[in-house]
Amino acid sequence: MTNYLKHSVQELHQMLVQKKIKPIDLVEEAFSKIEDSELNAFVTLNKEDAIKEAKRLEGLEVDHLFFGIPVAIKDNIVTKGLRTTCASKMLENFDPIYDATVIEKIKKAHMIIIGKTNMDEFAMGSTTETSYFGITHNPWNYEKVPGGSSGGSAAAVASGITPFALGSDTGGSIRQPSSFCGIVGLKPTYGRVSRYGLIAFASSLDQIGPMTRNVEENAAFLELLAGQDERDLTSSPVIVDSYISYLGRDIKNLKIAVPSYYMNDTIDKEVRESVQNVLEKLKQVGCKVDEVEIPYLEYSIPLYQVIALGEASSNLARFDGVKYGYSTEEFNSLEELYKKTRGEGFGREVKRRIMIGSYVLSGKNAQIYYHKALVLRKELTNGFEKVLKEYDLILGPTNTGVAYNLGTKTDDALKSFFDDLLTIPVNMAGLPGLSMPISKNSEGLPIGLQIIGNYFKEGTIYQLASWIEKEVKFQGLEVEE
Repeated sequence: MTNYLKHSVQELHQMLVQKKIKPIDLVEEAFSKIEDSELNAFVTLNKEDAIKEAKRLEGLEVDHLFFGIPVAIKDNIVTKGLRTTCASKMLENFDPIYDATVIEKIKKAHMIIIGKTNMDEFAMGSTTETSYFGITHNPWNYEKVPGGSSGGSAAAVASGITPFALGSDTGGSIRQPSSFCGIVGLKPTYGRVSRYGLIAFASSLDQIGPMTRNVEENAAFLELLAGQDERDLTSSPVIVDSYISYLGRDIKNLKIAVPSYYMNDTIDKEVRESVQNVLEKLKQVGCKVDEVEIPYLEYSIPLYQVIALGEASSNLARFDGVKYGYSTEEFNSLEELYKKTRGEGFGREVKRRIMIGSYVLSGKNAQIYYHKALVLRKELTNGFEKVLKEYDLILGPTNTGVAYNLGTKTDDALKSFFDDLLTIPVNMAGLPGLSMPISKNSEGLPIGLQIIGNYFKEGTIYQLASWIEKEVKFQGLEVEE
C-alpha cells in the first residue's frame, strides 16, 4: 500500500502540481487504511462520491493548497446528500438537504470528503463511548479511549487516515481527544468559524475547529474555515488573520501566565512535569512566565453542567418524531408519539442530560440555577480577560491525565465531566484554545499542552505553538511506523 499521506500538505501539494500523484491516489489510500483499521473512526463513508470527485479533479488546475486533499468530518456537521447522524439512532437515516458553511468552504477549496467520523451521541461525552454506532479506539493503544466527543476525528488524523478533520468543541471536545491521540486541535474564538450547519449541543459554547497532524497545517486549515457568515448571527466580522505568517516568529519577550489551578495536585505528575519542562524552555529563551490566580475556575464543571445541559434540553426539543429523524411506529396519541420517539431514539447519556437540563430550566429553577450560572460565567470570563490584559497567552495541561482504559468511566455519569476540567473554562469565556502534543508518559501515551489566547488572537497561539513543536520534536504514530 502506498503511503503518500505521511507527507506534509505542502509536499502533497507540490506532488499534485507536478503530476507525480493524482487526487485519486490519496483517496484510494485513505479508504485502504480505513479498511485495514479496526478503530471504528467513521460512521458513514463517502467512497463512491469521493472517488468520483477525485477523478473530476484530474481535469482541473491545482489552484489551492488543499486541492485534492482528503478530509474527515465530524458527524454533527451537516453534509448535503451524505448521512449525518450525530452518532444517534434519532438521526440514523438523516440525509441533509444543505451543506454547513464550513463544508461549502472545504468543497470550494476542492478538498475531498472521505466520510463522517464517529463521536459521542449528540456530542455528549468525553470518550466516544456513547455513540449508537459503537466505540472508537485510540490508535496509540486500542484498549484506551480516544477522548471525545470528537474521538473519531482525532483517531482518523492520528492514525494517518486523513491529514485533516473537523471537530466541534463545547467543553473541550476538540482539545481533549487531540491530547489523548497526540495531534493538534484548536477551538477558535467563539464566532471565528461559522456554526451554520452544526447540529447544536449548547449554542453559547459550541465551536467548530480544525484537527491536524501539526501546527502549520492547523493554522492553514483555520484560515480556510474562518470568517463571518451572514447565516450565523453569532459569527464575527473581525478580519481573518494570516495565521501562517505567525509561524517561526520570535517568541522572546512573550508574557505567559500559568494559572495555579492548572498545575494543582489533581493533575497527573508526569503531565505536570512535561508542562513544567516546556515552561522552563520558554524562560530560557526570554519569555516571562508567571503563576497567576483566576477566580471561579474551580466552579467550571457545575457551571458547565447547568448552562450546557439547559441549552441542550432546549436544542434537542426539536427531535420529536414529526418532521424528520427517528419516529416510533406504534402510538395512540401525539403525546405518546413524543414520549416513545424520544425514549427509543435517544441514548442513555443524552436522555440523562436532557432531564437535568429540563429541570434546570423549569419554573423558578431557571432563576435559581441557570441565571445564577450566567452571572458566575461572566465573573469567570472577567478573570480571564484581566489576565490577558497583562499577558499574551495562558498555558497549562490540556487534561489532568492521559488516555485511560475503555469502560473506565461508564459506571459514573459525572466522571466524564472531569476530563474537561481544564478545557471547559475556555468555552465559558469564548476564548481560543489549542492542544498540542509535547511528550509521552511512561506508557508511551501522548501528553497534551493547552495554549489559551486572547479573543481573535489565534495567530499568537500558533506563534508559540510552532516554536514549542520545533523544540520538543514530538513523534506521531506515522513517524514511529
